[in-house]
Amino acid sequence: MPSLRHTSDLDEREGAYLDAARACILDVGWRRTTLTEVARRAGVSRMTIYRTWSDMPQLLGDLMTREWGNVVAAIVDGPESAGSPAERLVTALTGGVRALRDNELFVRIVELDPELLLPYLLSRRGRSQDAVLALVEEWVRAGQKTGDVRAGDPVAIARGLVLATHGFVLSAHTMVDDTVSEQALDDELVAVLTRALAP
Repeated sequence: MPSLRHTSDLDEREGAYLDAARACILDVGWRRTTLTEVARRAGVSRMTIYRTWSDMPQLLGDLMTREWGNVVAAIVDGPESAGSPAERLVTALTGGVRALRDNELFVRIVELDPELLLPYLLSRRGRSQDAVLALVEEWVRAGQKTGDVRAGDPVAIARGLVLATHGFVLSAHTMVDDTVSEQALDDELVAVLTRALAP
């Protein structure tokens, strides 16, 4: 199974520095967070931080990879849901969507610095996205072997599923009002994913 926790390249000290950066972003947002402030919060010199990350974009990349990886890993490592492989995949994807949508760092970035997410939506995939895609592809292949998931290129199917979830993570709040609740939209996501996987 692909690793979703970006810890192999980060020792305990570096994890503490990422914790400090996370706290800064939650407090003042990305634009007002500096490596100097991260160092101050971590209780180390600025040069200590610079030895690991030469600038804030590098640090943010590691922070987001760790954060989103841990969110998804919590879904993967949680209690296994009942049902067919396709049903378990739908449960994992919808759970991941809800967890990301509720994640305090994600919410803060969307509120204050949404442009940070644009490269991963418009230009390129990030490390955590690649890890998620690999995991979904693995689940699709498993479902195809049992006949629970339709035939087709598992790589393309996995990418289509992940693309389908993007709007539910980023834009669901724009579709919630007195007529349609967030839960109703989540139910629609379940229907969309279930039909996309059906043989």
